[in-house]
Amino acid sequence: MRELASTSSPEARALLAEVSVGLTVAQATAAPKLFQLRHRLGETVLIKLLVVMLRAFVDSLRVPDKPDTADILELADTLACTYTHDSLKDIILALKEARTKGTKFYQSLDVSTLYRLIQEYFERKAAFLEHRHLDQKANGASTQAADVKLLGDVAPRMLENVAQRIPDDHPNAEGLRQKLTITNARARRGLITPEQAAQQRAEARKATERKPRQDWKPGPEAQKQMDSRHREENRRMMEKYRVTQP
Repeated sequence: MRELASTSSPEARALLAEVSVGLTVAQATAAPKLFQLRHRLGETVLIKLLVVMLRAFVDSLRVPDKPDTADILELADTLACTYTHDSLKDIILALKEARTKGTKFYQSLDVSTLYRLIQEYFERKAAFLEHRHLDQKANGASTQAADVKLLGDVAPRMLENVAQRIPDDHPNAEGLRQKLTITNARARRGLITPEQAAQQRAEARKATERKPRQDWKPGPEAQKQMDSRHREENRRMMEKYRVTQP
């Protein structure tokens, strides 16, 4: 680990540069956290990874006064203990922004300055996460309001359709359906007012309400006669208003 902290590695710098290309705060936030890497890879490997990243950053700066091996080891351990619920990509992005946002080091870079630059990145990240949360909350409220409005528009029609359903076992199911067909056709053609149409639908709906009568039920022959009589009445009505069933 001491060798990693003291030796310059062009390969490590190239690899970190490749990882940092196009890296965003959102992507860094979604990456595995340091505590997860510690559990998966072990404490030593995690510290080594941080050491390599810090060494590569220090080597990328053309300043004569830089942190030494002990400084890098100490900072790597501090980062691993402080930012347990942030990711390696967060550290990479923090170092990238420290180098590319025009920070002036005045021929010197000490550990306190490097730690401050990383800390400033995490302050920006906290603001980003807060704004994203507020945006998601606002979008969620808008979507919920739209859903409620849509439900409010659709619900009455749904209830009306359900209310107009005629039970298949109703003795006069066919006749009631035909009467509703006539009512709807007359309403579409303007032959009756919306109030009259609503009243006739209500009457049909009321006709579907039956009190249970276990002691009486029409026999097959009586039911056929009732159906025939209803069909004849409806046929005359439909011919009168020239209604075509859908």
